[in-house]
Amino acid sequence: MHSDELLIARLEDKIQQAADNYMMTAGDFLDMHQRKVAEDFCKSRKLPVRWLFYGGYEEAERCMPVFLPDYIDVPAVDENGNMTVPGEIAELVKVIRVSVPKGGRALTHRDYLGSLLALGLDREVTGDILVRQPDEKTGGGADIIVETGVAEFIEMNYDKAGRANLSVTVLPVEKLDMGTQNIVSKHDTVASLRLDNVVSSAFALSRAKAAEAIRRGIVSVNSVEALKVDQEVSEGDRIVLRGKGKAVLTEAGGRSRKDRIIVNFSIYK
Repeated sequence: MHSDELLIARLEDKIQQAADNYMMTAGDFLDMHQRKVAEDFCKSRKLPVRWLFYGGYEEAERCMPVFLPDYIDVPAVDENGNMTVPGEIAELVKVIRVSVPKGGRALTHRDYLGSLLALGLDREVTGDILVRQPDEKTGGGADIIVETGVAEFIEMNYDKAGRANLSVTVLPVEKLDMGTQNIVSKHDTVASLRLDNVVSSAFALSRAKAAEAIRRGIVSVNSVEALKVDQEVSEGDRIVLRGKGKAVLTEAGGRSRKDRIIVNFSIYK
């Protein structure tokens, strides 16, 4: 059976469980392609339960499908952009806060993910990994969103990434720290705001490699898989290139002397 068909079969099982038992059910974390498949499926059916995608915070890239009976509220975003999440949904995930001793090499997203997979965990049980860079006081670390069921195992066994020893604490998702990510500003010009041009500029790739990445399905815009190289990108859009990171187009406007569009990015390392 094709992987997309297997995903839909798992969704159908979760939906049926939620409807038959009048309870909340949730699947594993999905990547951007899987999320699009799941979202298209849910939108195309009249489901007996409500559904949403939840990844621990509003702009999460990796999210799990959640199916709700009518007695559980859905998350809501207030006028200040803060998301209120019912306790039952928030309890689906935990934050693994990782601290690294000062003085070693700064660990990357790949270091954390690789060391988690080396424990025998499937990628599907881990959500976003928010890396904190070293500063004058700490050696950096990361906040890693995981399914609640694996949090205790990780706390007991996750003690090394790369050559660095790790200190690990399990926290409720409300304690997620997004304020210490390593964000670098980048200024550039592009011929147009086509997706291939923007990806090329943001991630320092040739336009051909950027187009190839888009066609391979490893680029998303605002958490939605993007497969068209000529898709228009707008200010405020979040672009993710799997394996490279995330960029936000913070500004697009004005023209250079060569009549190219001036753009600014926030690059999340």
